[in-house]
Amino acid sequence: MIAHAQPELTKNQALVFGSLSDAGGPLTAYAILDLLRENGFRAPLQVYRALDKLVEYGMVHRLESLNAFVACSHKGCAEHGTAAFAICENCGDVSEFTPDEVIKLLKEWTQAEGFTLARTTIELRGTCRDCISQPN
Repeated sequence: MIAHAQPELTKNQALVFGSLSDAGGPLTAYAILDLLRENGFRAPLQVYRALDKLVEYGMVHRLESLNAFVACSHKGCAEHGTAAFAICENCGDVSEFTPDEVIKLLKEWTQAEGFTLARTTIELRGTCRDCISQPN
């Protein structure tokens, strides 16, 4: 795979990306806004504009089921196209992974159907290993 250069970010994009990278988990746009108020952020639109570009660059993923965003865990990988997440409904942990066999099947299907895929996000919801192993 060819390495892609990270795009040059605006100040707001860099601040939003930094907040998500430091968070270690998903954040809503309003949570990001609260974190960045001291940096001059006043309106949700500032956060959403930055998030839209970061998603476009492949640096951030939107978790549809949580209406939240996470920094991509594949550092320097802006074009993997398929993002898959395991979301623990107990502790809220989110783990990004690459399901190669599923990606292969999806690619075969899109080619067979003549479907042009923009992006794919797979979200698995359940209970993580740590929560399962904890006594009630």
